[in-house]
Amino acid sequence: MKDIISDSHDWLNNNQGILIEYVVNISAAVLTLIIGFIAAKVVSRVIGKVMTSRNLDPTIVVFVSGLVSYAILAFVIIAALGRVGVQTASFVAIVGAAGLAIGLALQGSLSNFASGVLLIMFRPFKAGDYVEVSGTAGSVDSVQIFSTVLKTPDNKVVVVPNSSVFSGNIVNYSKLPTRRIDMVVGVSYSADLIYTQEVLTKVVTSYEKVLKDPVPTIEVVALADSSVNFVVRPWVKTEDYWEIYFALHKDVKIALDESGIEIPFPQLDVHLNKPES
Repeated sequence: MKDIISDSHDWLNNNQGILIEYVVNISAAVLTLIIGFIAAKVVSRVIGKVMTSRNLDPTIVVFVSGLVSYAILAFVIIAALGRVGVQTASFVAIVGAAGLAIGLALQGSLSNFASGVLLIMFRPFKAGDYVEVSGTAGSVDSVQIFSTVLKTPDNKVVVVPNSSVFSGNIVNYSKLPTRRIDMVVGVSYSADLIYTQEVLTKVVTSYEKVLKDPVPTIEVVALADSSVNFVVRPWVKTEDYWEIYFALHKDVKIALDESGIEIPFPQLDVHLNKPES
């Protein structure tokens, strides 16, 4: 027992400098990691504030801030490993080889990242736009590194992979300053079509928020099975779309009722032929 204690004491005396060096390096590496993580958050936040102060699109702000944060963290981790004696050149080579293997395994994630970059570059929409992507409609909250976040009208948060957004159709309802309301109104075959058109025109032009140019379209579009169908297509500012859309449906029904114009139910005429005896 005394020999073991003596040998340990001698080993500590002989390797004291190395142990101190290891402790210092490990402490420095840990300190580097702590400072690096803090710096990544601070720098990312500062860049975000600067970009926001210059009125840049919030989607770009979120994407660039996140990208800078990850880049700083990667640099800090490599620096910490170098501090504890890991050969960073060899480490980078190993990471590169591993990255290739991981990249092949995570093609979907890399596709999401690349799609996120393309969405930021081409900017088919910005934060706050109401869009329909990948079968989901909602207001754009942010474009992140791997996904796009939408908020639906019923206050749900939907996260859509960037690759699904970029590879599919993107319908942006907020991009242009005006929108057209498309409404089909069916009236009875016995209705006076000229009078019906006048009633519908009066309803449409009663709204101050309906644009005079382009002129609203109110015309017969089809002679359907049970009704004569009118198209009612006024133009409004994009922000007024839903207000006029809901009001128009209600007021058209009221106006047609007051004018004695029937909106028919689907009907079918059945003719019975009695065979001659």
